[in-house]
Amino acid sequence: MGEDSAQGPDVTTTAEQGEDLKVESHDPAVPEAYAAFMRTGWADVERELPAHPVVPRAGLRRARLAEAFPGERLVLPAGTFKVRSNDTDYRFRPDTAHTYFCGNQTTDAVLVVTDGEPVLYARPRSGRDSDEFFRDRQYGALWAGERPSLRELEQSLGLPVRHRDELEAELARTGTKTRVLRGLDAEVDAGTAPDEARDAELARVASELRLVKDAWEVDQLQEACDITTLGFEDSVREWDRVREFGERWLEGTFFRRARAMGNDLGYDSIVGAGSHATTLHWIDNTGPVLPGQLVLLDMGVENRNLYTADVTRTLPVDGTFTPLQRDLYELVLAAQQAGIDAVRPGVAFTSIHQASMTVLAHGLGDLGLLPCSPEEALAPDSRVYARWTLHGTSHMLGMDVHDCARSAPEVYPRGDLAEGMCLTVEPGLYFQADDLLVPEELRGIGIRIEDDVLVTADGSRNLSAALPRTVADVEAWMGSLLP
Repeated sequence: MGEDSAQGPDVTTTAEQGEDLKVESHDPAVPEAYAAFMRTGWADVERELPAHPVVPRAGLRRARLAEAFPGERLVLPAGTFKVRSNDTDYRFRPDTAHTYFCGNQTTDAVLVVTDGEPVLYARPRSGRDSDEFFRDRQYGALWAGERPSLRELEQSLGLPVRHRDELEAELARTGTKTRVLRGLDAEVDAGTAPDEARDAELARVASELRLVKDAWEVDQLQEACDITTLGFEDSVREWDRVREFGERWLEGTFFRRARAMGNDLGYDSIVGAGSHATTLHWIDNTGPVLPGQLVLLDMGVENRNLYTADVTRTLPVDGTFTPLQRDLYELVLAAQQAGIDAVRPGVAFTSIHQASMTVLAHGLGDLGLLPCSPEEALAPDSRVYARWTLHGTSHMLGMDVHDCARSAPEVYPRGDLAEGMCLTVEPGLYFQADDLLVPEELRGIGIRIEDDVLVTADGSRNLSAALPRTVADVEAWMGSLLP
């Protein structure tokens, strides 16, 4: 990882270094002569950054947020690094609400909106008069890359930006009711008195404001879906390597596309071949992909403005479905289409699930699996059909794969759909390998089909429609791509 080997007794501790630096015990000692030499001879270059595309929208978003809490101080941290293992961190991804309201994606920043007036408190790149830039593993430019200056952030984000060091005094200022998005920044949490009810209300409003997407957000979601389509195509083009290396190759192939054209994965890819497809969140992705199986691919790209797709296709490893696989697949497809057909403004969000489950329950009845009639199975006090469907059919989608999750339940999920909302429609059938209540030939088969659906003025639009769904289209698509 570009580091020196351990230096034995020639190692200095953080206390000995006299600075609050992120260093490790195996870092070599830094004599004063070396440190002094490193602090000289550097150009101080300020870059001209373009305006962030969210700037025209972020001001309106903050105004709507502030209107809900007049005269109050609202604190929305971006968060900081999270440890993966020992001294290595996960790649940073800012909190969704923070970025939604200002566009910033740097660590350790905090957006404070006081009676409608925003200030971003940020940690800029360190000056070359300290050791941080060449010694600190988290914030030093020579270790982790150069952070933007305060002026650059201000220029790009279109709002006042102050040094993070000034935040403590701002939070200590009394006389203004304060609400905080908690659990993101330990220093912010410690520096403000908690009020569970007030803070929860801020989280609720910040979540509900994201339910309806504007035209720019729809374009972002469409871009994420389009890149996701390319990732699925990449995966099938490398099917010979998939047969050789199994689920891992599919995961890695899709991730390559996500990083090349987007920011990252929207969530850990689910790659389930054979019976692994019956585990809803199978993310180990360690199994083989064998002839005769189906493989379930639940994968989505997060684009560079942090909007994510969430798409699932279940593909025949051999490129064509067996008669049994085809029958089960077409049952799931019919259920999904029923759900998509139900999407329109004014209908209950839960009606999408009900439409899909009605189809699946009757299909399970036709297979002779239900212990009662489909109508009885669908009753709220029964739901025995769910043994083989397991999960809800839909969730909201946006900057989070499970978007707007802190909304009031009466708004979502128990509210109605409105134009501009985006949701998944993703029914599935899952026959566990050890389920003795199904015929042996069904055991170990899992099928899910998922698309990202925008609520339009008169119905819906499938943002992920570029990926084929019907049996004939899937087989033709795979036939055109298989090596």
